[in-house]
Amino acid sequence: MNDTSPDVTVLFDPGDDAAVTRAALAGHAPAAGCVTVHPTPGTSSDRYFAHDLLAALGKPAHLPGFPDSRAPVWEAATAWLAAIPVRRLTVLRAHLLTCTRLQRLLDLRAFTGAHLVLVCHRARPTAALRDALTRVPHTLVQASAAGDLLAGADAPGPGRPAALPQTAGRWITVPALERLADWDGLDHCIGCVPPPIRWRYRPRPRPRSPQTTASITRRIHAATAHPRLAAALATAVFTGAAGQQLGTARLADWRSEASTLSLHDPLGDVDGCATHSVPPWAAVFLCAAAHFTRLTPAPGAPLLIRPEEHPGLLRLAEQVRLRPPQPSTGIERGAVPARGIEWFYRELRESGMDTEVSPQTRRPRLRVRRVDKPSAGAP
Repeated sequence: MNDTSPDVTVLFDPGDDAAVTRAALAGHAPAAGCVTVHPTPGTSSDRYFAHDLLAALGKPAHLPGFPDSRAPVWEAATAWLAAIPVRRLTVLRAHLLTCTRLQRLLDLRAFTGAHLVLVCHRARPTAALRDALTRVPHTLVQASAAGDLLAGADAPGPGRPAALPQTAGRWITVPALERLADWDGLDHCIGCVPPPIRWRYRPRPRPRSPQTTASITRRIHAATAHPRLAAALATAVFTGAAGQQLGTARLADWRSEASTLSLHDPLGDVDGCATHSVPPWAAVFLCAAAHFTRLTPAPGAPLLIRPEEHPGLLRLAEQVRLRPPQPSTGIERGAVPARGIEWFYRELRESGMDTEVSPQTRRPRLRVRRVDKPSAGAP
């Protein structure tokens, strides 16, 4: 909770000047910490308002794994806004906001430390707005100040370019995802602070080009509003960890001040317990996951994924078109695989089995080779 948040600013625009709305929308730059929300007309539920916040961040409102009626959408929106971090939150049509929505915004301002700008298309504040701001420091300004107040930043921010490349829909092969489908068990070391990973049993995941890293970051941001699933996929990309290792991370394993994350492997099946350095592009995902975990407390809550969420993690990777190395199929590089993603191809290569992929299960299926018996007269 931030107690030093800037004063709330109420911008009066009684003429509903199109230039004010254009200025507010032009100042929308989430990667630079400036977010403009245009509430959906005809709705009063604070849940729909949370959907508007997620939409302003370019995220779908659906949180996989939660019933839509009980999905913690406000917690997800708060976690993302705190992780960006947002420095200015502008809300249009503020004269239509209910007391509940206004209080939600004030709580969001206190949690994130953002400067809250309420654009009121009337000459004076509504009763709901007056009541909400009674004990909150605020400033009243007129529409003539909109240009300077709502000016946005041009910089798109690290890892989130404004323009989408022409290859946005193509598959990206990420060798670090070879173990993402593995889930042989789950165990967490209580109080364990493991040493930095030494990469004794497998090669360090190779660094991606800035363009590829930016594309991966943008795809994950746009594909899901679930902070933990997004952080789990980002973590798999820079660690190459197995699925069960991702499930061992807890809040104490993420040290934001040092940008490190500890993953556990008490049985030594993969890498042993180890601490990984977190690259800057992935830190925002882990910050959002940490906020979301704190806002949705549950016994033994993971930082990244639960066992039942592992299939959803694989679906997310396919949705954003990230895949491990695939069998040679002769298809165009980066094209959609003809028979789906083969998540267990590493195991097939290591076992040396001659296999084909079952399109129904995407699991390896042995192909039996026929060997003719020698004739009786054969030597």
